[in-house]
Amino acid sequence: MDRDAAKPANKPPRAWQRMLSGRRLNLLDPSPLDIEIEDIAHGLARVARWNGQTLGAHSFSVAQHSLAVEGLTVHMNADWPAQWRLAALLHDAPEYVIGDLISPFKAALGLDYKTFEHLLLAAVHLRFGLPANLPPAIATAIKQADRVSANFEARLLAGFDEAEANIYFGTPDAIVAQKDWQAAIFTPWPAGIAQQRYLDRFRELAAAAG
Repeated sequence: MDRDAAKPANKPPRAWQRMLSGRRLNLLDPSPLDIEIEDIAHGLARVARWNGQTLGAHSFSVAQHSLAVEGLTVHMNADWPAQWRLAALLHDAPEYVIGDLISPFKAALGLDYKTFEHLLLAAVHLRFGLPANLPPAIATAIKQADRVSANFEARLLAGFDEAEANIYFGTPDAIVAQKDWQAAIFTPWPAGIAQQRYLDRFRELAAAAG
């Protein structure tokens, strides 16, 4: 039976997603009150970066990537307060709902996708005491750390050679190009471990940020 045919003709399509916490998040008009960090951690730990085309027994999850980006901000911005490091940890939080679309696909979708993504991120920020829109300098610095993480992931996990990774993601500076640091954070973890470490780091930063 066609499920759509069974719906009343004038009933709009469902625009909310039920979370494991029991929350219903309206994707078109997300409320900060319907966002829970446990849902974010659970989802991000199960969303694979690079469409899953990475080396290792486990996918490299968005949760683990987010921890890498937050760690990189420490190397690149040692004087940052906890609130901006929390923003770095949450920079890909919308992907717990919409998944991790690779950059070429985002480009193909165009501006509407980015607007949708920013709407969700603003709701996440408000839920956890951050400004809906980060100061431009902070947003730029987080994006730089994001690109450095992507460079490491491309070379260590996704089959790019160094020259190719540098073309697409920029060249990491000497401060963060340390092999011992790379090995610790860019070895893919099982989903349960990524989820717990993401939650633990969130709680540390949230407490420090007040």
